Amino acid sequence: MNDWIDLTRKLDKDLRIYEDGAYRDPPFVAERWAQRATEGFEVWRLMLGTQTGTHIDAPCHFADGGATLDQLPAGACVGTYRLVTAESLADPDFRPGWAGETHLLLDARAPFRAAPEAIDALLALPPPMIVMVGNLRVAHDDPLWFHQRVAEAGKYLAEDTLEDIGELAPAGDIVALPLRLAGVSGSPARVMVRAGAGGQA
Repeated sequence: MNDWIDLTRKLDKDLRIYEDGAYRDPPFVAERWAQRATEGFEVWRLMLGTQTGTHIDAPCHFADGGATLDQLPAGACVGTYRLVTAESLADPDFRPGWAGETHLLLDARAPFRAAPEAIDALLALPPPMIVMVGNLRVAHDDPLWFHQRVAEAGKYLAEDTLEDIGELAPAGDIVALPLRLAGVSGSPARVMVRAGAGGQA
């Protein structure tokens, strides 16, 4: 099982919490609730936001009336991926090849600016989930444009993964599992990939 690459950030006191101006996401807190010495067992109390650490955004995170987390089918959390690079998205004429993979793995670590036309071509593909490594730069004035377009397309977005993971294989297996939370805009998730056969878009 050591051929799997875990893309998930560790949830601990050093976790980076999103903030923008006066806004800040809920903090991550893990506190001991029960102890073996007194209760005979150990339990911890957790406090966190739906977008804490490595997480999956549901469409309703950015789109009014968008799907909530629980509308993501369980089968869409495990499958195969096709790698798409930020460099390829810099071309407005980008038209990705497709071989039936269930997920798009977007390597956004390189400092290329994606063309909006390329993003729209990507979102026209069938997979319901995009897993993003790094932060995609887009040739658009609105810094949230990419997230809004993903949500408007009805796609789920897994993001805020580890980035210092070396080169990603062009295709392979993928797991992106959120908690089974009802009616919410997202969830912390465990995200892993494993190299397999195939080529990148």
